[in-house]
Amino acid sequence: MTLRIVEWSTGTVGRHAIAGIDAHPDLELVGVWVSDPAKVGRDAGELAELGRELGVAATNDRDALLALKPDAIVHTAMTDDRIMEAIDDLVSFLEAGINVVSSGPVVLQYPMGVIPDPMVERIVTAAKSGGASLHVNGIDPGFANDVLPLAMTSLSQRIDEVRCQEIADYSTYYQPVVMKQIFGFGEPMDSMPMLLNPGVLSLAWGSVVRQLAAGLGVTLDEPLVERVERVVAEQSYSTVSVEIAAGTMAALRFEVVGQVGGVDRIVLEHYTRTHPDQRPDWPKPANGDGCYRVAITGEPAMEVEFTHHGENGDHNVSGMIVTAQRLINAVGAVVAAEPGLVTALDLPMVSGRGLVSGS
Repeated sequence: MTLRIVEWSTGTVGRHAIAGIDAHPDLELVGVWVSDPAKVGRDAGELAELGRELGVAATNDRDALLALKPDAIVHTAMTDDRIMEAIDDLVSFLEAGINVVSSGPVVLQYPMGVIPDPMVERIVTAAKSGGASLHVNGIDPGFANDVLPLAMTSLSQRIDEVRCQEIADYSTYYQPVVMKQIFGFGEPMDSMPMLLNPGVLSLAWGSVVRQLAAGLGVTLDEPLVERVERVVAEQSYSTVSVEIAAGTMAALRFEVVGQVGGVDRIVLEHYTRTHPDQRPDWPKPANGDGCYRVAITGEPAMEVEFTHHGENGDHNVSGMIVTAQRLINAVGAVVAAEPGLVTALDLPMVSGRGLVSGS
């Protein structure tokens, strides 16, 4: 059965989602939402830079798109700076009886214990009243720190610590709001970017730690532990998103930690550079400029490094592709799921079925 899909946004993830929907044999793109009036009326293929038209014109008329009654919405709109508004949007889709896979807000990847129960109940109630499901995922938070580490633990005899790392150079990551306002790159060292306010890291990535704990049957100490290391720029330089002046913030390492009895047991860790030469003492990918690494300490000790790069060689571009594809390839399972909030723990195995070249 072909599922009818509306793509919600055409930004850094959305344009790759359009390509992914078009490439999937079980999906049909029937609508595209845009926030930029200049994009209204333009063909989806043009917006996705496919070099051909898809016969679907972009619109900012949300009611017209909901009236199409698609089987699912692939929601990839920016949510980091409008979390509550984005939740309102997702609730309205569910109430309209439309299934949703979304790249954010990332807190909804596994919101239990992360956000107030009434907010979770609002989403679940909307889903059940509309007979639809919501799944929020991607690569991080997402596959690199939910399915991948949990699959690895199936090989364990004893687990002392599960550590999920992102190690990446963000200099080619085009997302000015995220880079400057949320991470604080290029901002004075005495400023307090959104991400580093107490509790925000646990709000953003605490869902990862708590979902792993749930998958492993672990009860964590409260609250989660946050650790941060900020790095000052020694000289001025530019990234594709922000200017980094000497003396401003240039790199960041943080951890969100789930402890048991005061001992680290589940750790989400990020090493984020904005120049490849920064902090040579920090870990680096074995290949390329970005990776996800899962290290399990115990019996046996195990480590997996997951790298990706697009056809143009840039890991930040392929990061957007894998984020989109994790959602797109999960659409069928989410549509088939019981109405409600669907986490990675609830889904069957998701694969790239139908995408093998020549098949």
